[in-house]
Amino acid sequence: MHPIILMILFGLTVEQTTSLCAPMEYIIHVEKRECAYCLAINTTICAGYCMTRDSNGKKLLLQSALSQNVCMYKDLVYQTVRIPGCSSHTVPFYSYPVAVSCKCGKCNTDYSDCVQEAIKANYCTKPQKPSNM
Repeated sequence: MHPIILMILFGLTVEQTTSLCAPMEYIIHVEKRECAYCLAINTTICAGYCMTRDSNGKKLLLQSALSQNVCMYKDLVYQTVRIPGCSSHTVPFYSYPVAVSCKCGKCNTDYSDCVQEAIKANYCTKPQKPSNM
């Protein structure tokens, strides 16, 4: 068998055993301008390492042999909480995703942020109330 084909088959086998992509606990801080409180919500997100194949010999391999995989939702559910202390004209509800299971796959920019950006502020500027979740 050709050495490049053996290398590709080996890479595909190792990828399945070395990816560490799984739901991880995460706290989201949620507040609205019209509400008196901030909520600290415990949820799960997908995080971890996914095997990526990006060879120096790109010109020698088929495009399908190269991949940039990311850790993404396989199954998720949405939960909704009520933010306390909201004025009567404000919708006090906030819905957020909860990761049930995760997978490594190609990132779809139609519904995912595929770039690891610096973490934006994830804190409360108002008095904090833990969610009942």
